[in-house]
Parts: sequence; structure tokens; C-alpha cells
Amino acid sequence: MDLISYIIIFFAVILVLSGLFMVKQQSVGVIERFGRFVAVRPAGLHIKIPIIDRIAGRLSLRILQLDVIVETKTKDDVFVKLKVSVQYRVIPEKAYDAFYKLDYPQDQITSYVFDVVRAVVPKMKLDDVFEKKDDIANAVKGELNDAMINYGYDIIKALVTDIDPAAEVKTAMNRINAAEREKVAAQYEGDAARILIVEKAKAEAESKRLQGQGIADQRREIARGLEESVDMLNGVGINSQEASALIVVTQHYDTLQSIGEETNSNLILLPNSPQAGSDMLNNMVASFTASNQIGEAMKKQNEKKQGAKKPGTRNTKS
Repeated sequence: MDLISYIIIFFAVILVLSGLFMVKQQSVGVIERFGRFVAVRPAGLHIKIPIIDRIAGRLSLRILQLDVIVETKTKDDVFVKLKVSVQYRVIPEKAYDAFYKLDYPQDQITSYVFDVVRAVVPKMKLDDVFEKKDDIANAVKGELNDAMINYGYDIIKALVTDIDPAAEVKTAMNRINAAEREKVAAQYEGDAARILIVEKAKAEAESKRLQGQGIADQRREIARGLEESVDMLNGVGINSQEASALIVVTQHYDTLQSIGEETNSNLILLPNSPQAGSDMLNNMVASFTASNQIGEAMKKQNEKKQGAKKPGTRNTKS
């Protein structure tokens, strides 16, 4: 073979190799012939006519995400920024529409997101925006699906990933939240204090009841002991008055002894002479005697008055 043959073979090989092209996985290639659409090639190795056909472009079939930040106003006149994340992909069967109908699909999606968000959010109050963010996302997805499917794009998901009010609004919301929590805490503290007061009052009432019962039992036993002591002294020839005087004097000296045993006692028994017990008993006996005399006199007067009324009553009947 001469040199010319080698040259021809060389250029023929180059020409054939230039007609081979490869499309990556999860993507398609768009082929044009003299500027006119010919076919969409899937992933793999393909052949095109050299010089005549060309690869106009490639489209990814993977799911893509576009983050759009929209600033709008709520129904209660609060400006808020929403971050909407749109997940979309090219529909393989509509690769022609996706490639030729839109130059910048991201701009088109952004425009629809702005339009939907600024139509929905102004109808909501700020609290509703936080509570119903899924409704906003669904509205965005529904609007985008209806519009972008004609351009060969499928909207997989729309998410409201961030809601950012103004700094002053955040501060006010935090203060409101803190005030609500303090209110609840104060209510719980008030309930606890009320329960504590009620239980304390119940405990004090029970304590007073038991204390009164103990004092009553103590006095009952003292009276029983005094009665037994008087009966015992009467049995050895000591009359009731002398026995009572002896008991009072004995208790008087017992009290003085107990006071002396306490180093820090502030109790002083007045009077504290030996005659004090007898004087107290004499005063008590005199008081009881005078009281009995007054009672007997009042009883006699009442009997006289009733006797004087009886004759007059009989005359009235007759």
C-alpha cells in the first residue's frame, strides 16, 4: 500500500470514531441533524453520522433540588421569609419538551413558587404559617405539577424547610412563650401552696383535737386520783376539808420542787409560802359555800313567787 492509502484509512477510522458517542447512566442525549431534532438517545454507546449529526445536549434524569427563598407578608402584617425546596426531574418520555421548550427551568420553577407562596401566605396569620406549612408545600407542588408537566418536568416533592420571621417578631414570640410558661408555673405553684396550707390546717386541727383529748384524759385521771386520795384519807379519820387541804399543799410543794429542778425555768409560783395552799383551799371552800347559799336563796324566792300566783289562777277559773 502506498502512502495515500494509509492516509485514507487513517481519516476513515477517525471519521468512524467521531461517529461514536456514549451517554452516561441516568441521562439522555439529544441528537440534531443540520440543526433539526432527530432522536433522544438513552444511556449506552451510540453511533451518529459524522459531520451531519451532532449532540445538541444532554439531560440528567436524576432528581434535582431547587431551593427558593420567598419573602412575603402574613395576614397579621408580619414579614416572613420562607425557604421552599422543590425536588423535580425530567420525564424520560418528554425529554424533547424539557430540552426545547425551556432554556432555564429553574427560573420558571422559581417564578411559580413566588406566585403560589405570595398568594397563599397573606391569607394566614403567622402562627398558622408554622402550623400549616404542609398546606403551603402542597399548594406549591400542585401548582408546579400542573404547569411544569407541559414542559417535560415532574415535580416530586415541595417542602417548606424554613420559616424565618423578622428578629423583632422572634423576640416578641419568645417573650409571649416565656410569659405563658411563667403563668402555668405560677398556677402550679399556687395549687401546691394551697394544698400545703390545707394539709397544714388539717394537721393542726388533728393535733389540737388530740391535744384536747389528752388534756381531758389527764384531768379525768387527776380527778379520779384526787377522789381516791380523799376516800383513803377519810378512811383513816381525816375529814374531807382537811384531806383537800393536805392534797393542795402536797401539790404546791411538788410544783415548787419541779421548778427548782429546771435550771432555765422562768416560771414563778405566787404566792409560794407554806400557808398558800391552805389559803387557796379556804378561798375555794368559801366561794363554793357562798355560791350554794345564793343558789338556795334564789330557789326559795322562786318557790314563793310560784305559790303567790296559784290562788289568782284559781279565782280566774271560777
